[in-house]
Amino acid sequence: MANVFQMMPYLEGEELMFVQGLVKDLPENQVQQFATIYSVRRKDPQTILLTALIGFLGVAGVHRFLLGHIGMGILFFFTGGLCFIGTIVDLVNYKRLSFECNSRVAQEVAMMVKATG
Repeated sequence: MANVFQMMPYLEGEELMFVQGLVKDLPENQVQQFATIYSVRRKDPQTILLTALIGFLGVAGVHRFLLGHIGMGILFFFTGGLCFIGTIVDLVNYKRLSFECNSRVAQEVAMMVKATG
């Protein structure tokens, strides 16, 4: 079994465990392929935090667009992050938001890698 942490040292905690569970049965070459694709597509929690902070400067919802939540991004943009309350909540929950997005991305990439054989 490939050491996922060596291939993707930026993974932490829950995300690392989730990815290890996804790739545990894959051969080494597919794990390497997964790591390459996933590292490009995943959203860094720090980027989500920084873009959520931009919401206090007048451009609320940028982080929601990055996460693929287009409807919420538009809502945040036109309501000032739901009068800053939604932005504050997202600042507190930025790790959870990025993990949810990254887990969807990881599942998609794992299915794609398995399909290519």
